[in-house]
Parts: sequence; C-alpha cells; structure tokens
Amino acid sequence: MPGELKKMLSPAGIIDKRCKAFTITEVVVASLLLGIAMVPILKALTSAHVSTAVIERRTRSLTLAQAKLDEIKARSIYNYTNSGSSFGEDSNSLDGSYLCNVTDNAADPLKTITVSVGYDLNGDNTLASDEIQVTLATLIARRW
Repeated sequence: MPGELKKMLSPAGIIDKRCKAFTITEVVVASLLLGIAMVPILKALTSAHVSTAVIERRTRSLTLAQAKLDEIKARSIYNYTNSGSSFGEDSNSLDGSYLCNVTDNAADPLKTITVSVGYDLNGDNTLASDEIQVTLATLIARRW
C-alpha cells in the first residue's frame, strides 16, 4: 500500500477524518473569483463577435461593389451615351440584404461612376448614408 494512503487509513481501515479537503468557504471564494474573472472575458468575446460581424459585412460589401463596378465597365462599351446618365441606379438588391447605389455624373467624354454598397440594416430597401459600407469610384471614357 502506498505511503500516503497508509497515513490516511486508521488501524480499522477507515479513512481518517483529519485528511485534507476543501472547506465550503474555500469553494465559495474560488467560485466568486471565477465569476468575477468571467465578466471581462465574456465582454471581450462579445465585442470581438460584433467586430467580426462588421468586418464581414464590409468585406462582402467591397466584393459586391467591385463586381458591380466591373459589370458597369463591361457594359460601358455598348451603353455609353453622349449625354445624360447611362449607368445610374438606385437601391439595387445585390445579395440578400446588400443594396447598391450607382451614380453617374453624366459628363462627356469622361464619366465618373460611383458605386456605394451597404447592408440594409433597417430593411426598408433603400440604402441610407449610415448603412453604406463601401464606396468605389472610377472614370469611364467613351471608347469609340
């Protein structure tokens, strides 16, 4: 029999009451310390989750804005008009709750195209200024 176990057993083979254990006070204090330490950890995890959601929305908005701008560049070969706006669009749905506004300054021969994409937070199918995540702009020239 190992030495530690031999010390705890009495001659009758019953465990001695003097063996060391945690008291209820120690358990309560340890639980309180653990509870107090968990509050800042949970706050940090919550803020990290919120930041991750914002970053994901901005990344998705950037990808969608670049795709829309590439589409407009490709269409500009055929749809470029000498006067007026040929590319302007308001609140187009791109991917679920993402909306897109395209503005065209209607200049000739060099047009400025601005694409604004954002997540429709309030669900009204219009892209408000506080919902815009990404704005990209480019110049398009008449090619013929």
